[in-house]
Amino acid sequence: MSAVQNDSRKRSKKRYVTGHHSKRWKGSRELEVGMQGILITCNMNERKCTAEAFNLLNEYADQLYGPEKDNVGSSSDEEEADEEDVDVALKKEVAQLQASAVKQERRFQALDSGANNVIFIKTHNLESDKLVHHILSDLHTTKKKKSRVILRMLPVTGTCKAFQEDMVKYLTTFLEPWFKTPNCGTYQIAFKARNSSHNKRDEIIKSIAGLVGKLNPKNKVDLTNPELTIIVEVIKVVCCISVVKDYTLYRKYNVQEVVKVDIPKPDATTPKTDVTTAERNENTDAAAENENEKTAEEEKDKNVPQDDKEDDKGEGDGE
Repeated sequence: MSAVQNDSRKRSKKRYVTGHHSKRWKGSRELEVGMQGILITCNMNERKCTAEAFNLLNEYADQLYGPEKDNVGSSSDEEEADEEDVDVALKKEVAQLQASAVKQERRFQALDSGANNVIFIKTHNLESDKLVHHILSDLHTTKKKKSRVILRMLPVTGTCKAFQEDMVKYLTTFLEPWFKTPNCGTYQIAFKARNSSHNKRDEIIKSIAGLVGKLNPKNKVDLTNPELTIIVEVIKVVCCISVVKDYTLYRKYNVQEVVKVDIPKPDATTPKTDVTTAERNENTDAAAENENEKTAEEEKDKNVPQDDKEDDKGEGDGE
């Protein structure tokens, strides 16, 4: 009898471990369609990048949204009052389990992006584009470096399947708040594909530009200093999309570049004129010196041949 009990315990334990493993890893740690968050690129150190990202995001999220609050269950007084009622106790236990499940959905969660040197931070109950812009604005103003391995922080406010038909269909409604009449503006498209070869860059950009033009013909492309930038990041079969401001000002949302002190570029015409004038003055002085030297040499040459002639004449008379 004890042997039968041991076998049943082994079987149940084995089933429990297998079920727990599948529940833990089944697609819950990867970037998927329907998610929102932030794509963060780094250079060969994803673990340190993740730690820096959490510190940076939590610091500025606390400024915008306040500290993250944990979900709290019922008070101890209520628990003591309801101990005798079994039905209420069961309902309370179910509520606590549901609350714990919600509690696991934290403000930031690191997921596998599907590409090397890129991490995806899934966000919950906040606007990722507003948060990232706030971070870059502060870094640009203070010029204070707050990370070592993070390169770019790109908000992801929408995701869809990474096929041209799906992207155009999704963007038709996604881009309306910025580009549909009466809204309009100058824009550029920043497209990049990782671990994906079924999308051609030029075709995707051309189709998106045509879509923006249909929303409002007043929308114009500006590759120098656009008002808005449409970011399209494709990783495997997921397309991450966002529309951001100040993309050029904040150095393509690069946290390393945005803290560098801007060195004003000199005027292209004035220095060139000064140099030309200086060179012209130098050339004039050099020409004058050469002319004086040439004149002196000519005077010298005029005297030398006469002496030679006199010498030659004297020698002839002597003979």
